[in-house]
Amino acid sequence: MKIKEIEIFAIRLPLHEPFVISYATYDDMPSIIVKLTTDTGIVGYGEAVADDHVTGESWEGTFAVLRHTLAPAVLGLDPGEFERLHETMDKEIYGVPTAKAAIDIACFDAVGKSLGIPAYQLLGGRYHSEFPITHVLSIGEPEAMAEEAAQRMKAGYTSFKMKVGTNASEDVKRIQAVRERVGEEIAIRVDVNQGWVNSSTTLQAMKKLESCHLDWLEQPVKADDIDGLVEVKSKSATPLMADEGLRGFREMREIIAKRAADKVNIKLMKCGGMYPAMKLAHMAEMAGIDCQVGSMVESSIGSAAGFHVAFSQKAITSVELTGPLKFSKDVGNLHYDVPHIRLNEKPGLGIEIDESDLAELTVFSEKVVSL
Repeated sequence: MKIKEIEIFAIRLPLHEPFVISYATYDDMPSIIVKLTTDTGIVGYGEAVADDHVTGESWEGTFAVLRHTLAPAVLGLDPGEFERLHETMDKEIYGVPTAKAAIDIACFDAVGKSLGIPAYQLLGGRYHSEFPITHVLSIGEPEAMAEEAAQRMKAGYTSFKMKVGTNASEDVKRIQAVRERVGEEIAIRVDVNQGWVNSSTTLQAMKKLESCHLDWLEQPVKADDIDGLVEVKSKSATPLMADEGLRGFREMREIIAKRAADKVNIKLMKCGGMYPAMKLAHMAEMAGIDCQVGSMVESSIGSAAGFHVAFSQKAITSVELTGPLKFSKDVGNLHYDVPHIRLNEKPGLGIEIDESDLAELTVFSEKVVSL
């Protein structure tokens, strides 16, 4: 089986409401969808959701890299030879993990379909039976965030991830307000998205939050400040998670060597797809570090891919892949049993793509075909 054709779609996914984090506000989510067709007629779908602030990739740039560099490079390759596939892409261009993730995911989808097995079987088989879904609270006024959390509790959610990072003192008020509203039994995870910048600001904020008993604190300092993570971890009792500070193997080696985090947030868009994500989980497991699979707010395609990785790895103990729940229109039909996610046993990613919705959401597209 060989890759014969790759079609690339630049789309914009409409959100139910704006998504607000420390460094950006999204009114819709720009995404790149890859449709890969093999010489046997099997079709696999992949996705790339770029974030300029994390990997340095943009929506337009990712489309161009896929169109002019990566898609031509992988035409004619066997989509099931994942090691060779990534070696080819890495030789062709340095970095651009988000663009590479789209190709990687499409290959897993295609190979799973060709063999009639779920993609997680290609990663070691299913280990987890289900994961609880964590509701993500966008940055807002303290009382508004607390009220949203209270309403979501009624729907059965038992954990919340709070987006903060615009101002440390205001963030403390936001977190305290949510904790007061939801009580002590609900898990609260705080994601700063680098917004507290350095270890001193972080430690000042955490001193005020000791009574809030947070599940963990995620990426309070700048992505490249691994030493800052080390200092926060050594001086705070709250478990610390690295997110933007972990992209690929180099950062994972440094985090392990310096004991810089208790947990790591693996994202397919940061590391290059499902195959590298599995390798990162193995590295973390050997070092005794818990993993989460997170997202850049992908559609059903990227979210399903993340879930297949998560369900296959023992070291992955939590997930945060709620993009499809935030969209008013999606290209796929990934199903959530809110407040849980349970994957089906359909081949590939296990989802169906609505071609009419894909066409409606597409801003521009191009096709790359082998001669």
